[in-house]
Amino acid sequence: MGRRVVITSVGIVSSLGNTEPEIIDSLKSGKVGFTRFRFDEEIMICPVQDFNLKAFTGRLKNARYLNRGAGFSVAAAALALKNETIKRGVFSQAGLFAGTGPNLDIGGECSEIRFGEIDSKRFQALWMLRFLPNTASSVISDLFGIHGENATITAACSASLQALGEAFRKIKDGYLDMALAGGGDSRLSAGGILAYQKAQALHAGKENPEKSYAPFDVKRCGFVPGEGGAFFLLEELSHAEKRNAQIYGEICGFGCTMDGYKMTAPDPEGKWGEKAVRYALDEADAQPAQIDLICSHGTGTPLNDEMEANLIHRIFQGSRPYVISLKSWIGHLSAACGAVETAITLFCMRGRFIPAVRNLEKPCHAGINLAVKSIEAEADSAVVQSFGFGGQNSALVIRKWKN
Repeated sequence: MGRRVVITSVGIVSSLGNTEPEIIDSLKSGKVGFTRFRFDEEIMICPVQDFNLKAFTGRLKNARYLNRGAGFSVAAAALALKNETIKRGVFSQAGLFAGTGPNLDIGGECSEIRFGEIDSKRFQALWMLRFLPNTASSVISDLFGIHGENATITAACSASLQALGEAFRKIKDGYLDMALAGGGDSRLSAGGILAYQKAQALHAGKENPEKSYAPFDVKRCGFVPGEGGAFFLLEELSHAEKRNAQIYGEICGFGCTMDGYKMTAPDPEGKWGEKAVRYALDEADAQPAQIDLICSHGTGTPLNDEMEANLIHRIFQGSRPYVISLKSWIGHLSAACGAVETAITLFCMRGRFIPAVRNLEKPCHAGINLAVKSIEAEADSAVVQSFGFGGQNSALVIRKWKN
């Protein structure tokens, strides 16, 4: 059966806010941060406004080695541990699991490329650290004295949800008593936007950015890139109880597969994505009818939404849980989407609030219970789903904690 794994702290940096009350207030008031990309007025983005890493960490000598996405990881980790009363030495045995993506700000970092030559006097001695995927983890380890088992996971849009799943498994199976897990990412540089444009994945148009992005709608035409990060402190239940920690929720099951199909398109049958969800349900010892809420990957791309809607219908057709798409509120956070969406889903469960899929007018699938309006409703159990480029699939089952 394994040991029980609970969430005892959450740190999040998002376009909706950085605290549970701020985020719930943004969802209820309809406040979003969509805007036009400065280099192309037809491209929409959803940035975190006025982000300043040192506002979260204080003086940080290694900040110069962090790209923007890595900065969100460090900021979210700092928030997750900010209010914890654990002495620094206790973290020496804790684990650290981070989901991260590539730094695609090639023009910003290496603006003087000439015929393959990029050497420049302005480069810092260790400029390569801004491109290494484990730099954020290294900085977090240094800041908080974390020295236990660890992994940096770069599984595209599935990365941070897999980081949570790996940390969950390490605690459940007895290798760790405590772990910090999550991720951060940003692709809002010119290089990042260009990469998605070339992949023909972006929503583009002259409509009002706040009113045109609509996952699961028949008129969907691509995603809006966002940015941010979230980290969680996970603990074995008795370990958390011994120190009288506040418990937010419980991770109950995790599933992970690969399509082995195409590099930028999901298997249209969703066979292996479905298996990831069923593996998570099996590990949680949960029947589909026991799930109240599904936080879908819900990108707004024609291929993902069709595959995912059919997948949800096959698994949950007898129970019809609410289906939400948080990307309609915060954009697609790439490697960070699973962690950030897990945090917001948990806040919604705690606040008895189901946010609508924004701008959804004509659902692409009548057989699933898409949240066309925001409502107040109880949701005790949820499945969070992430499906990434390269056929990376992951799913996490979480439960709201009840004292």
